[in-house]
Amino acid sequence: MTSLTEEFGLLVGPERVRVDAPLASMTTFGVGGPADWLVEPTSTEALRAVVRLAAEAGVPVTVLGGGSNVLVADAGVRGVVVRPRLTEIVHTAPTRVRAGAGVSINGLVRWLIGRQLGGLESWAGTPGTVGGAMYGNAHYGGHNISEHVTEVLVMSPGGDCTVAAASEMAFAYDASRLQSTAEVVVWAEFAVAAGVADELRAVARASLAHRKRTQPLHLPSAGCVFQNPHPDRDRVPDGIPWSAGALVDRAGLKGSRVGGAAVSTAHANFIVTDAGATAADVRQLITQAAEAVSRRFGVELRQEIVFVGEW
Repeated sequence: MTSLTEEFGLLVGPERVRVDAPLASMTTFGVGGPADWLVEPTSTEALRAVVRLAAEAGVPVTVLGGGSNVLVADAGVRGVVVRPRLTEIVHTAPTRVRAGAGVSINGLVRWLIGRQLGGLESWAGTPGTVGGAMYGNAHYGGHNISEHVTEVLVMSPGGDCTVAAASEMAFAYDASRLQSTAEVVVWAEFAVAAGVADELRAVARASLAHRKRTQPLHLPSAGCVFQNPHPDRDRVPDGIPWSAGALVDRAGLKGSRVGGAAVSTAHANFIVTDAGATAADVRQLITQAAEAVSRRFGVELRQEIVFVGEW
């Protein structure tokens, strides 16, 4: 392990390589075990070199962004966890802005508003990074973030880069091609428009206030646990909203607990954790909620949460 550790260090700097690195603090759930290696490249070239070295060494690569929408196993993650620190934002054209995979969505919103550029202000309060948002096609208020994307630079498992138009990313509800290709996001470009800073800021504040009213933002969670039912695949009983949270609530799971994990009393599609929680607690509660909804309503809930590591 030492030689490979040294090789990663030569590529990104030894201060950006950790062995047996705890991951819990890097996730919004605040649970999970360590990575064999944690590597944090700060440039496209370093990211490419790390990906290629891992491939040559036969070491699996797991990409971690802002740590939302993921549940890291208590046993941790084998191989190398790559946490891209690609944080550059560039105004590439009057109506285009390019943001690195490691830029937080909130940071991007603030950057745009500060330059009187509109388009993403309603996404204020969205957890995670640009890379993670591309992977899962983040959604809010009935809209997908892909609606604002023009193109994405992706890196193959072999380190080759390709610019893909948004239409080539297979974006769908909670989905993108990244989930099947193992490509890594380098940057994404967004369509923007000139705006008035005060007006854009007002929209952002209203969006954040709505989230605070309806979501347990004061507690550790990973965002929505389940996808909402799909009209073409699911049959929700009359009188119940087409909402995973409503189904979990009506099934009697709101407030239920397993160990240090609980279904939020503010929003039943959120699981929150306390200091004693484990990833196993969270996963067991997810299973219980899905089984209760299936028994009660015949609806098979699909998870938004991605299970990462050795389960």
